[in-house]
Amino acid sequence: MTSTRDTVDPRSPAGLSVPATGRLRPRGGLDPATLLGLAAALGVIAAAVVLGGAPGAFFDTPSMLIVLGGTLAVTTAGFSLSDVAAGWRDAVLVLVHRTQDPRSVARRVLLLAEAVRRAGPEMLQGILPDLKSESFLHRCVALIVEGLPADELERVLNGEVEAAAASRARSAAVLRRAAEVAPAMGLIGTLVGLVQMLGNLNDPGSIGPAMALALLTTFYGAVLGSVVLTPLAGKVERSAEEEALIKTLYTIGAVSMARQENPRRLEMLLNTVLPPARRIQYFDRELPRGA
Repeated sequence: MTSTRDTVDPRSPAGLSVPATGRLRPRGGLDPATLLGLAAALGVIAAAVVLGGAPGAFFDTPSMLIVLGGTLAVTTAGFSLSDVAAGWRDAVLVLVHRTQDPRSVARRVLLLAEAVRRAGPEMLQGILPDLKSESFLHRCVALIVEGLPADELERVLNGEVEAAAASRARSAAVLRRAAEVAPAMGLIGTLVGLVQMLGNLNDPGSIGPAMALALLTTFYGAVLGSVVLTPLAGKVERSAEEEALIKTLYTIGAVSMARQENPRRLEMLLNTVLPPARRIQYFDRELPRGA
């Protein structure tokens, strides 16, 4: 009976076949959930504004400057410029990138481990050019090819995983701080508008703009903090956890391949870090009835 799992093809240059069920190069892709969620929330607000009959009344440049500029300035004051830049960059990345499926990654690791078990670590040299788009996996394979001892390889890769996780944690902290500051800046703008309004009660023409500044800054701050920044911060945190899991799977696989361990043992190790619902049965599959 022919097995449906990935197999090693000694005739291929890299010693691997790459069937449709398990590509060698993991791919993430677009994650529509965050984009759809943000678009839906902003769309509901926009619809309410338009249906109210005066959408132009909700646009005020001084209010935007107070909320956007103030939020950016206060957030930057609590972090370094590089941390703030990384935070906004990661916020954009989570909008357009979906983390790889851990089950698929585990299967790819086992596919590589089988090839290394049969042909030796030197066969990995042939697939390095195909892994350039996946930097951490490329790093793992390159270190194996260089012959780095397994214990040192494990220390190096674990250090890189921890450093990446710390960087993502700082990015999430930047966004969390910005989400806290935005409503506060809205309140400050409201106070500025109220002071201007009360100081010019003898001039009816100035009451309207001052009232708009007072109310719209609160509106902008609430929307920016609760609708945009808080979900993005949560998304960055979740993405960081998933990315750490993926890199941990690669690390476990790389150390196992460096030691040329039995891939069946590697499967057991991978399943110890995978969530219960995502554990794999790469070798021990249930045979169909009548087989």
